[in-house]
Amino acid sequence: MKANEGTADRIFRVIIGLAILSTVVVGPQSMWGLVGLVPLLTGLVGFCPLYKVFGFSTCPLAK
Repeated sequence: MKANEGTADRIFRVIIGLAILSTVVVGPQSMWGLVGLVPLLTGLVGFCPLYKVFGFSTCPLAK
């Protein structure tokens, strides 16, 4: 699993993931907020499976 996300991409994913995940506790309190785990985990790990499938990378070291 080689990193394919750049720093800005990872930060954005973590922020978006936390925002979506927060809807489980505040706001509409929907379990759909657990979808926020996907961008949160990919942002923390630095690897996106869809980027791999489509041959896309935002990581400057992976190019």
